[in-house]
Amino acid sequence: MRTVIFDLDGTLANTSADLIAAANATFRLIGLGDLLDAKTDQTAAHASVAAMLRLGFARADTGFGEDQVEKYHSVLLKTYADNIDTHTYLYPGASDAIQALLSAGYRLGVCTNKPEALAQKLLERLGVRSCFASLIGGDTMATRKPDPAPLLEAVRRASGNSQKTVLIGDTVTDLNTARAAAAKIVLVTFGPDGRKVRQLKPDAVLDHYRDLHGVIAPLIG
Repeated sequence: MRTVIFDLDGTLANTSADLIAAANATFRLIGLGDLLDAKTDQTAAHASVAAMLRLGFARADTGFGEDQVEKYHSVLLKTYADNIDTHTYLYPGASDAIQALLSAGYRLGVCTNKPEALAQKLLERLGVRSCFASLIGGDTMATRKPDPAPLLEAVRRASGNSQKTVLIGDTVTDLNTARAAAAKIVLVTFGPDGRKVRQLKPDAVLDHYRDLHGVIAPLIG
């Protein structure tokens, strides 16, 4: 069965504004003020909670280390969970593209490093959770991307075929995950890294979701 697995942050949905808002709320709680910018710090936002905390602490020259990153990690996540879809949106054409793939008989899933409960909540709020036969989050298994195990489990739970799988992502982490799983990789050019993803030499790039079927068909049929 042909299978398409999607990354979430920066691939299916632009979540950066809500993530950065949660990070800045956390920094304000500590007394540091707003340290991240919603436009210029999208890469950090889509990378991880820890990446946002490290970047903010470095800018404030606090001398905070990994102990403080770990301490405020759960605080930031709680703030984010309470405001998970204030500014977040599916990228243009994503919903229609998903429906078109389902109609064409593809099996669909999500493999993200976002905690599973948050990914579940966000996909429900965005109205697309029922479209995906599987959802693997960053804490679903003992490992996370770029380890191939989460991707392969997402394929298995979707009753898909790992030999005919393409991962839609936006970063080198997604590329390395797909390569390790012997899957095809398509990187979107509308994520935080933009057209620079072409330099990673994925199997294909996606400039807009209206082109999704035409991009993956040559890769897995």
